[in-house]
Amino acid sequence: MDIKILPGKLKGSVEIPSSKSVSHRALICAALAKGKKSVLSGISVSKDIEATINGLAAMGASVDINNDAIIVNGIENPPESCIIDCFESGSTLRFLIPVAAALGISVVFKGSGKLPQRPITPYLREFEGKGVEFDYAGTMPFGIKGKLLGGEYRLEGDISSQFVTGLLFALPLCAEDSRITMLSLLQSKPYADLTIDCLKKSGIKIEETESGYFIKGGQNYSPFSEKIEGDYSQAAFFYVANALGSEIKLLNLNPQSVQGDKKIVEIINEIMYTDNKGLEPFSVDVGDIPDLVPILAVLGCFSGRIFRITNASRLRIKESDRLETTASFLNSIGGKVEVFEDSLTIHPIIEFLGGEVDSFNDHRIAMAASIAATRSRAPVIIRNANAVEKSYPDFFSDFNKLGGNANVIRLEP
Repeated sequence: MDIKILPGKLKGSVEIPSSKSVSHRALICAALAKGKKSVLSGISVSKDIEATINGLAAMGASVDINNDAIIVNGIENPPESCIIDCFESGSTLRFLIPVAAALGISVVFKGSGKLPQRPITPYLREFEGKGVEFDYAGTMPFGIKGKLLGGEYRLEGDISSQFVTGLLFALPLCAEDSRITMLSLLQSKPYADLTIDCLKKSGIKIEETESGYFIKGGQNYSPFSEKIEGDYSQAAFFYVANALGSEIKLLNLNPQSVQGDKKIVEIINEIMYTDNKGLEPFSVDVGDIPDLVPILAVLGCFSGRIFRITNASRLRIKESDRLETTASFLNSIGGKVEVFEDSLTIHPIIEFLGGEVDSFNDHRIAMAASIAATRSRAPVIIRNANAVEKSYPDFFSDFNKLGGNANVIRLEP
């Protein structure tokens, strides 16, 4: 699907969809409450969330969608084996590998897009001698079998926090006590904090230590019910639209949220509403907030000064190489972005010029390009705009309800 967006500001109210990060975690915690029912309301079912729901169902959970609520009956009798298709969801894959291993389920994991190339190296190394065997040849599908044992797990801090989260879910189920030892400072730590917050609601105790985490073995998950809060990762697109001149009221957000991407509010206030524009370059370290990079780059184009996004090397193994693709889509419509090994340098402009961009099948690139179009001199055409289905299927519907002019077109080959 290709979308043509006519320039124009947005105005009105938008209900921000549920946090994808919180939804993954809540569903998994609910599924691990053995034989007990949890009710989760307000979950927006995107492709990534569908992958996790299907994976949990394959492992023996009962997951029923009833209007606005998802009713989860926890896994009581896990199967001996199953197949889990993670689609393109790195969270589904990296969260469910250790969970399946802790339950003793033999699983074949499938995936699509760039997911088969995304690494699982920490699990391959750390599960050796911990009761789990991999049948892995560097891609997908691959299989695991065996039952995970507790003990010490040593992880580098500059890897994805998804590995930490996966272990935090699984290790309480092991008979033995466990430790996760971080070999360096954990990047994206707010995501691990989000996991611990969800585990606490499920009755699971995690002790944070100087070097990582201590996890008591033999714990039991408890059922819980809650409404899932809105997603600051998705809200960031509309916050930036406001910074660029739109007037949007954002609903369904929790001001006390521990989501790391809530940082977007602070960044916008510092960049757009202070008196030091045009002076020193402005830098944002995105080690803890990697998902914000495409829309931060749009914001940076209008910061009135050189804008640097740093500590971003992990962006190269997302749904696309987001350093290259972010620079590519912005430069194709009149931006001035330079790419370095682990950073972007963005030079200020007055407006975008319009043109054609490729989403590179990356949902965050498609949405960032749409917001860029609100400050364009001429229309912006986004190829493969249906990539938004991965995390925010109703994005273009919401965009148009706010007065946007995004229309599906057919381009000649």
